[in-house]
Amino acid sequence: MLEIKQVRVLGDNYAYLLHEPQTGATAAVDPGDAEPVLAAAEAMGWRIGTVLITHHHADHIGGAAAIKAACDGCRVVAPAADLHRIPDVDVAVADGDTVDLGETHAVVFEVPGHTAGHVAYWFMADDALFSGDTLFALGCGRLFEGTAEQMWRSLSRLRALPDETMVYCGHEYTAQNARFALSLTPDDDALKARADEVAAATVAKRPTVPSPLALEKATNPFLRADDPELAARLGLAGADPETVFAEIRRRKDVF
Repeated sequence: MLEIKQVRVLGDNYAYLLHEPQTGATAAVDPGDAEPVLAAAEAMGWRIGTVLITHHHADHIGGAAAIKAACDGCRVVAPAADLHRIPDVDVAVADGDTVDLGETHAVVFEVPGHTAGHVAYWFMADDALFSGDTLFALGCGRLFEGTAEQMWRSLSRLRALPDETMVYCGHEYTAQNARFALSLTPDDDALKARADEVAAATVAKRPTVPSPLALEKATNPFLRADDPELAARLGLAGADPETVFAEIRRRKDVF
């Protein structure tokens, strides 16, 4: 099983170190800043040989070049659709590709919406999904370059993964996401219980990430756009999921 170390960078971003213990292979996911990621790897006695990039935004790629320069033979893996916006890529990946990390591997999902070229990495054998800014704990990314229809399809693909999958997302946005979710369904007992847990973790300065996909399916409004009860609450009874999702996203943008 992968050993996964979460590294807080740039305030509210998360980078991740993935270590496959049988071979010692180590990857860094979305290192927005090199220094804390390299320091965490050194403290663990791990050597980074791969950088996995989900999308082109600076807070996800900012440390990749420095890590590559500091670690001989390190390769940068990034979405093929974003090669013109991510420098020094060694391996370009597209939907359905696999990326090996020692004795394990990730399947690549193209998940456009937040950006046009966004990908996610699913380590099936390790129950770990690195979703970047597509799927957050209790939320999803803004639609900077895609449409509501694209993002709903992308989230639906991730939602279809096994319940036991742990979601490792790119930001600590969960407290605000919980407040927004409660504004939509304030009487949802499962959501209220989760919001209380998130609030307690936030006060204690504990991460609220990762989260089980089963919990996201039950409480994340952006994964429930095809729920008739939620659609009715929004005044959209009978509407298609894409329309419901677009309304949820619109409300979150102005929340």
